Amino acid sequence: MNTTGHTTTPRKPLLSFWQIINMNIGFFGIQFSFGLQQSSMSPIYKYLGADEASLPYLWLAGPMTGLIVQPLIGAMSDRTVTRWGRRTPYFLIGAILCSLGLLAMPFSPTLWMAASLLWILDAANNVTMEPYRAFVSDKLDKTQHSLGFLTQSAFTGLGQTLAYLAPSLLVLLGMDKDAVNGSHIPHIVIAAFMVGAVFSITSVLWTLKTTPEHPLTDAEVAHIRAKPPGWRHTLGDIGVALREMPDTMKQLAWVKLFQWYAMFCYWQYIMLSLSATLYGTTDPASQGFRDAGLLNGQIGAFYNFVAFLGAFALMPFTRRHGPKAMHSVCLALAGAGMLSIPLIHSPALLFIPMIGVGLAWASIMGNPYIMLAGSIPPARTGVYMGIFNMFIVIPMIIQIFTLPLYYRAWLGGHPENVIRLAGALMLCAAVAVLFVKIKPVLKAAPQLPAAALNDPQPQ
Repeated sequence: MNTTGHTTTPRKPLLSFWQIINMNIGFFGIQFSFGLQQSSMSPIYKYLGADEASLPYLWLAGPMTGLIVQPLIGAMSDRTVTRWGRRTPYFLIGAILCSLGLLAMPFSPTLWMAASLLWILDAANNVTMEPYRAFVSDKLDKTQHSLGFLTQSAFTGLGQTLAYLAPSLLVLLGMDKDAVNGSHIPHIVIAAFMVGAVFSITSVLWTLKTTPEHPLTDAEVAHIRAKPPGWRHTLGDIGVALREMPDTMKQLAWVKLFQWYAMFCYWQYIMLSLSATLYGTTDPASQGFRDAGLLNGQIGAFYNFVAFLGAFALMPFTRRHGPKAMHSVCLALAGAGMLSIPLIHSPALLFIPMIGVGLAWASIMGNPYIMLAGSIPPARTGVYMGIFNMFIVIPMIIQIFTLPLYYRAWLGGHPENVIRLAGALMLCAAVAVLFVKIKPVLKAAPQLPAAALNDPQPQ
């Protein structure tokens, strides 16, 4: 028996490395979709006539749907009992809706339609995301949380690598990079969204086929069914969880405030920054703007590929030094890299700071969840994972409503200054994480298989 947190629970069966890989393949499709949004939504909005300073407002869909959907879906999935499991129905339905949103997005004839479709697409992704994270926590023993979440981080890197690189790959396959539709949206972007729609559903179906959920015990089923039904009680669960939030989670909120404000600044303005500093234009009708889009895809693919490899490379360092120290180092490297981007005027040199951004992205998608997983009670995994997502979307919402207020007054209306701001905030996050206190994770007993030894060391 393992005693962790508030409960005493039996050790879960240890999974092999390839079982953990199969469990996380569905995350590849989810993150391919997010990668398409990160790389293509600001250009799509510009093609459809959006104003630069107003771009953050058009990104409101993601954080708002995350703020509303993920805690509710998390609490609902904790209460769900079906023949397919607690989490499965949610990420299957979400994947189907995501595929439909990806199919429709690049055919948007107007700005309002693209913004509306993004709300649907982000809601679908958020329906899928939180139950998927809870599924990983449900399935794995605490000693394998490090391997599970960093593998999930690796598939985040791989999915987003291919999403960013998809337009360039399509050009290599013979598509015309300058061919556009009536709304000036390049055909290569349209085709990339089609590919994403296929990946979104097929990768989740692979995970569902290869990795069934653990069946609930009779006691767990009885406990769930004893809870009063209805959305008011679901909201009540969220309220109770917020009041009883572990200290580790509260401390991580400050880290996530800085890092996610920074990442939203980066995604929204990196392509415009490259267009201005390397090609001397932000005119969406110019060839330089389209070339900046392809370059952004290439460096974005590179940093996500670094994240894919880095997620595995970080595992031994995380076991030795702990997730807190590794997260601080990775965030600091990203901060330094972002600060250097506006100073670079050669496309080839841009790949150097992307190493730091990629390592930080690997860490962001893995290490905070390792720090969190050991501090929350198993019966509330879903609701706490959903609440933890609020610490991602609230900084994004703050960014959306504050950046336009000072974009021209403080940043001079220059997109490259937004990238500098992102770098400074990453350095703040690197300092903030050093103040987080995390619970030690029990080490696996010596007689257990080697796969059990993938646990972070206490800090």
